[in-house]
Amino acid sequence: MFTEEVMLLRHRSTGHIVSVSVSDLQRLCHALHQDVMARDQVGEEEQDPEAIAKGDLVFLSGEALPRCWTDPNYREPR
Repeated sequence: MFTEEVMLLRHRSTGHIVSVSVSDLQRLCHALHQDVMARDQVGEEEQDPEAIAKGDLVFLSGEALPRCWTDPNYREPR
């Protein structure tokens, strides 16, 4: 049985846990990409991947994603 390795995050507006495939982590960490493909982990059926804006994702602890993942100008002062 093949098991896909994923990173679990929380969708800020729904509170649902979503999974991002390890193969898509480079897109998650790259500041020029504004969204990432993720699967909602609600229900018993495997959900289809959907594009979710990175600004709508947080770590399971509630902590925001690092600014260098979401803001191409992260080195500039705010």
